Amino acid sequence: MQIKIQDLNSEIKRCNKCRLSETRINALCGEGNLDAKFMIIAQAPGENEDREGKMFIGPSGKVLDELLRISDIDREELYMTNLVKCMLPKYRKPKQDEIDICSDYLDKEIELIDPEILVPLGHYANTYIFTKYNLPLPSKQDFYKIYGNLLLVNKRKILPFQHPAAVLHSTDIREVLVKNYRKLKVLSANCKWYPSCPIKRFYEDGKIDEKWIELYCKGDWKSCIRYEMEESGKPHPDWMLPDGVIDEKLHKKSG
Repeated sequence: MQIKIQDLNSEIKRCNKCRLSETRINALCGEGNLDAKFMIIAQAPGENEDREGKMFIGPSGKVLDELLRISDIDREELYMTNLVKCMLPKYRKPKQDEIDICSDYLDKEIELIDPEILVPLGHYANTYIFTKYNLPLPSKQDFYKIYGNLLLVNKRKILPFQHPAAVLHSTDIREVLVKNYRKLKVLSANCKWYPSCPIKRFYEDGKIDEKWIELYCKGDWKSCIRYEMEESGKPHPDWMLPDGVIDEKLHKKSG
């Protein structure tokens, strides 16, 4: 994989397939842990990144580092890349043909790194990933509702986030970002109750779908109602699903 990534990075650095090659200093390659569980996908490099050829070293990088510190996550645990590999002049929005051309590199990175969880940041990265995996896109007004919600499609988990730069434009959003980014730590390990949870047994017996395991037991277990009740010592039936629904059919199957 190391050699294949190096070959891809060499191709990215030499790329002149669109107009952005005329104004950039560096075409930015992905960087980080090649065995990462998480792949962070940003929109495009900024001025600092373009000049130095490194990911997230500008103002938004400082915000990201703070969010990772609060979340107890090291950069070394992540693989980070961009949807568009070259800086966008005057921080304009990417044009569709630029995305169409450059996303081929991102597709190859996803294939080579094969992360368990894709973490697209902001509108354009999320739009591309949602489209790639045939997920329904919300309206512009409701787009914010996707952030922080773990999704499962084709054995791949997707965790949409706001871009850290959002804080630079509105400090009011910081609390929401902190809450969402903390999910990286949650998803770093399975739920501590998983080995003894009835949901595990129901799945192994073929009585429930794998999505319950991947989205909760091995996913965002802090949002699991069973987990909340277990932690608070509240009684709950074995046939209660992670979202809190009492599944009477499951009760009959296990009877």
